[in-house]
Amino acid sequence: MSHDQSDQDRIESRAHLLPEEAAVGSEDPEAQADAILAESDIREEDRNAAPDTVLEHRTSEQTVTPVEPPD
Repeated sequence: MSHDQSDQDRIESRAHLLPEEAAVGSEDPEAQADAILAESDIREEDRNAAPDTVLEHRTSEQTVTPVEPPD
């Protein structure tokens, strides 16, 4: 199977609208699928490509303010 055929299979598979997408409709599900998958591929190659998607690695001690026990 060629790389292009693999991409076409991915597009056809993704072109089946999700319930949320079907509710609003799509003029061209295959073009929509192609755009979604292209953006996904870019994000997969560069994890910082999407705006506001920087993943922070912190422990719970760094994110939660400790609560003092009552006196």
